[in-house]
Amino acid sequence: MRSPLMRRLGLTAVLALVLAVFGLAPTASADPGPAELKFTTDAATTTPGGTVNLSMTLTNNKTYDLWFVYQTIDPTWLTTQRPDLKYSFTGCTLTTASGSTSCSGTGPANLGTNYGATIPPGQSRTVTLTLQIAPDSGCNGNIGFYSYFYAEFSDSTSTSGGPVYTPETRVLCS
Repeated sequence: MRSPLMRRLGLTAVLALVLAVFGLAPTASADPGPAELKFTTDAATTTPGGTVNLSMTLTNNKTYDLWFVYQTIDPTWLTTQRPDLKYSFTGCTLTTASGSTSCSGTGPANLGTNYGATIPPGQSRTVTLTLQIAPDSGCNGNIGFYSYFYAEFSDSTSTSGGPVYTPETRVLCS
């Protein structure tokens, strides 16, 4: 005769097997992808006429150089639904281990060239875009962006990622 404990263990084993077969079982945390993109902002809120720095850090997690990056940045759907929110990207700075320099292009153009690739294995590059809120912008709305990227490595492999979402910036009236 089987004990209640044995029945529970048997049921647990069957449930675990079913979840594993259908890909629903919890998995160990995966290694980061070959290239990883993260966003930060220096402020969660601003007012009309203010600025917020949006930083994008691209990390090369491979053992080969990252040679080429193509990246887009576009407003989220909720941001586009508020035509009274007025903003633009007005500045671009690349920060590397050796210091900061201006980068080419602002706005939703090909941002990949701004990373100054080649990026050696294990290193990161950070590009900071200045988001300028127009003085006549609407208030009490959130501005957010999303990005897709494509990267090529010196071992002739490539990867793509996204969407990666930025933190939202709330435009407040004073």
